[in-house]
Amino acid sequence: MPHTFAHAPLLASLCLALAACGGGRAPEPDARPAAEAPVTTASFSDSDPHPETARARRYAVHGVDVARFQTAVDWQAARESGVNFAFIKATEGGDMVDPMFKDHWRDAGRAGVRRGAYLFYYHCRAPEEQARWFFRHVPKAPGSLPPVLDMEWTPTSPTCTIRREASVIRRDAAVIVAMLTEHYGTAPLLYTTVDFFEDNELWRLSGVEFWLRSVAAHPSDRYPGQPWTFWQYTSTGLVPGIGGKADINVFAGGEVAWADWLARRSVQ
Repeated sequence: MPHTFAHAPLLASLCLALAACGGGRAPEPDARPAAEAPVTTASFSDSDPHPETARARRYAVHGVDVARFQTAVDWQAARESGVNFAFIKATEGGDMVDPMFKDHWRDAGRAGVRRGAYLFYYHCRAPEEQARWFFRHVPKAPGSLPPVLDMEWTPTSPTCTIRREASVIRRDAAVIVAMLTEHYGTAPLLYTTVDFFEDNELWRLSGVEFWLRSVAAHPSDRYPGQPWTFWQYTSTGLVPGIGGKADINVFAGGEVAWADWLARRSVQ
């Protein structure tokens, strides 16, 4: 993801499984049903491919992630070129909304792209506030992808560069995961980078599906033994319909596995 910074039943079983663990809007009517959005083959290129790019291209289901920097996306062209899903930045912390979120969310849905939203974690804000802020801006739209919690270090943030203990990071993750799960009815994905994953021992989290960034090697090389559902394999992709360089991701399975995963994990 672009590295940009601005400043009940809560699934008790999930929290107990974490090693460190101590009202949606109306559905969007403009997203096509899943039956009208079959998998299309990727026809992308890459301005700076790495040795594992060819391996990534062998996965059947490709998609992108976007934020404020992608200001003019032709989502229909992107869909036709093989963008089957998109993760869209929605919020950061407890007071920032990505200015392109509404446009991307609406237009990706109209083009038949399976869409999901992500919360960029802010290290200087309470996790409860961040989850509630996300709820205010991301609709509980049936058929959308699970929400995503994006956790990274923020060394260039103008307002928050702290690096707290790993146990605190994992505790915050547990709180946000539980709140997002309760609100959307499906557990979020957790996106992270190699250094953040290692520094905070995120493999100790149970019951969490990972979306892993690895833009120079296969995830099995950078995250040994860690299962993953999505792999962000490049940030220098060239995708028809998206101006400039784009982040490209793949789903871990084939078309049948994709359909099964969507049936189990989409927002209801």
